[in-house]
Amino acid sequence: MIGILNRLVGHIEAQLRTQINLADVVRAEGTTEYHVRRMFSSLAGMPVSEYIRRRRMTQAAADLLSGEDLLGIAIRYGYGSAEAFGRAFRSVHGASAGEVRENGGPLRSQPIIRFSLKVEGNSPMDARIIERENFQLIGYAAQVPLIHQGANPHIQAHIASIPVTEHARLKELSAVEPAGLLQVSDQVDADYQEGTELTYLHGVAVPADATVPDDLDSIQVPAGHWVVFSVAGPYPSALQELWASTATSWFPSNPWRLRPGPSIVAVLDRAADFSTATCELWLPVEADR
Repeated sequence: MIGILNRLVGHIEAQLRTQINLADVVRAEGTTEYHVRRMFSSLAGMPVSEYIRRRRMTQAAADLLSGEDLLGIAIRYGYGSAEAFGRAFRSVHGASAGEVRENGGPLRSQPIIRFSLKVEGNSPMDARIIERENFQLIGYAAQVPLIHQGANPHIQAHIASIPVTEHARLKELSAVEPAGLLQVSDQVDADYQEGTELTYLHGVAVPADATVPDDLDSIQVPAGHWVVFSVAGPYPSALQELWASTATSWFPSNPWRLRPGPSIVAVLDRAADFSTATCELWLPVEADR
């Protein structure tokens, strides 16, 4: 995976002034665009689309300072107008193209990313691979923004809005693994960009053919393989650190890749104030051949 990401960066660098088709590049590597986008975002801390934009604006600044025509530069980097280019330029450098041309800055350059993997082997990750038939996730769903660090207040507000009696009712409906009340994230942006909208469902797992009560939402989950990680510690920081470790350690070291589908957190045990918890993280995967 690390090699694939570095070759992707090389391709981006060679094609900054042309149309970049990530799907074609990834297909030649024998993996999927979905998996590569998620791994790039997790490891680089930004979506691949944002990295491309920053690298293009870094190169464009040099062209601008050489005195080239603004519209010509805009077209070279894929923008249909000088205005659209100017907005992208300001968003990266924090100054307009005119200000930079006049004053020589300020400039905020994006270095070329190089991915590397440091494996020490002294922190094993508890995981298991299971194969599941199709099933359903049912409960109360809401659209919320993606937040990487700390508790998500939008999710907290959604859970708080569910009557206490409904939590007990959902537990009684739980019928298949993952067991108990679940925290489900679905339709997550492939780039995993903070602030993008996802579907969050607070609910349980039931068989695919189970009848869903009219007042509950449902997510159909197709058959396939899942990797299940276990973690115990401060909540939610330990869980968020586990998420990061799947990208930095587990996926680069194992012949599996992410496939589209919901991610599921099952809380197995927790402190009364939810300051600590024991959780399972379920991620949909497929063999990376």
